Amino acid sequence: MALVESIYQCTNTFPSEEKFGLLSQMRRCAVSIPSNIAEGAAKSSAADYSRFLTIAIGSLSELDTQLELSKRLQFLNDAAFESLDSQLGSISRMLIGLRRSIRSKA
Repeated sequence: MALVESIYQCTNTFPSEEKFGLLSQMRRCAVSIPSNIAEGAAKSSAADYSRFLTIAIGSLSELDTQLELSKRLQFLNDAAFESLDSQLGSISRMLIGLRRSIRSKA
């Protein structure tokens, strides 16, 4: 959830013409990550949970690409990019580890 909050905060500084473009897409991706984790955890099988974790990892990868684009377009400064990139890396490692653990139990 901290990542979602961070994305919302950093995108507040994006140009207004990005409201329905990159800004909106980044926010949707960020919200999708914890939403898919929660939905998967509520499922009754390990296979379903693993599938939703895979979707969350995909959203995280999309967000990673969008962050890089935001940096290249100079919508994000280096400090903001580094902070968000670090958060993404940590979350990615956790999700991949959790998915691996769930799959080994299935």
